[in-house]
Amino acid sequence: MSAPATISARDTVAQTVPRPRRISPTNLRRWQNFKANRRGYWSFWIFLILFGLSLCAELIANDRPILVSYKGELLAPVLVNYPEEKFGGFLATTDYRSDFIQEEINANGWMIWPPVRYSYQTVNSEIPHSAPTQPFWLMGAEERCSAYPQGVADPKCNLGNLNWLGTDDQARDVLARLIYGFRISVLFGLALTVLSALIGVTAGAIQGFFGGWTDLLMQRFIEIWSSMPSLYILLIIAAILPPGFFVLLGVMLLFQWVGFVGVVRAEFLRARNFEYVRAARALGVGDWTIMFRHLLPNAMVATLTFLPFILSGSIATLTSLDFLGFGMPPGSPSLGEMIAQGKNNLQAPWLGLTAFFAMSIMLSLLIFIGEAVRDAFDPRKTFR
Repeated sequence: MSAPATISARDTVAQTVPRPRRISPTNLRRWQNFKANRRGYWSFWIFLILFGLSLCAELIANDRPILVSYKGELLAPVLVNYPEEKFGGFLATTDYRSDFIQEEINANGWMIWPPVRYSYQTVNSEIPHSAPTQPFWLMGAEERCSAYPQGVADPKCNLGNLNWLGTDDQARDVLARLIYGFRISVLFGLALTVLSALIGVTAGAIQGFFGGWTDLLMQRFIEIWSSMPSLYILLIIAAILPPGFFVLLGVMLLFQWVGFVGVVRAEFLRARNFEYVRAARALGVGDWTIMFRHLLPNAMVATLTFLPFILSGSIATLTSLDFLGFGMPPGSPSLGEMIAQGKNNLQAPWLGLTAFFAMSIMLSLLIFIGEAVRDAFDPRKTFR
């Protein structure tokens, strides 16, 4: 008779003990404050969708099919670079846009193409007139299909082969370059922001926590370093070193980390004499443990609020360098290079307008997200 009573008591105790929360009440209020800023909340999801689509750029804009069924074998040209001899040719790389390859594959199987049948460096040899050409929807059916052998009746004159946003001055599809350029810009900005935050937060934490001569010497170095003409130094280094993603990232990282130091340093200077820090020292906790386990979470509030604005500034800096010709290697998809083409081809306004609206939308979304993050971490709203 005692066993049911024991089970009942155990169930009662289990029901009275609260289950641990996965999200703390403070973070839950922060998320609610973030959602309350409707403009920033929807900008966050729109930016995530655009960035997610750009990460799948090879499946959206590519001069290779996504899937190919050839003589009973299923191939994925978007992932594997098959030699042309697999389809009866002799070249090392297969050109899936050639008539010979398309006829061979269609005769022995089928192909699934992405919505845009151009990559960022694919040259369209079937444009109706000299490049740059305007978007296809600004031309009549006869004009946009005039370069195909059968004109409007040609099966290759379809939506996938037409240029939705026109071509640039080298007959490359603008929409494909926009998608790939958006991805490079965001990835570059994210990498630069994260690395800058790691260096800047560490430097600011050391300055603010130890103070004294450590803070004095590092602060004088940062003042001298930040007073240097960073843009001119970037231009000089970029002109000497070979252009590339990681070279440009390293060069810009030399100066970008300074922006985080002041924010973190001020938080550590304010919090290093709090009671819980003194108690941790009295218990024998090491300095580095106090810095990164107890003080850093409080200092990260201001840093996280700062991140979206640093990200937008990093993207704008990369675009500026690409516009001046000191950014990514020639031929790389870049919004700055597209703006430069718009400046050099005033008779093709779609080039400048496309780059302008892409940059405007991207930076506006990031600024709106930054405002929402600022509201989320505002202590007046979180702890009211």
